[in-house]
Amino acid sequence: MSKVSICPTCGSKSKIKEENGIVSYEAIQEDEVFKKVSQLKKAMEKFKTKAEDLEKQIETIKKDN
Repeated sequence: MSKVSICPTCGSKSKIKEENGIVSYEAIQEDEVFKKVSQLKKAMEKFKTKAEDLEKQIETIKKDN
């Protein structure tokens, strides 16, 4: 993930890039934020599905014992 900070010039939230000792700021656009949120939602849904499957497996194992 990118480093994020407030731009000292315009005050917007910006991604920070540092090359050869020079720091540059790039404003974060709304579409970037929506894309990242969408990626996080998908990742959380996958995690939730895996967790539910593991819970079912645990219940099955408990019933068998």
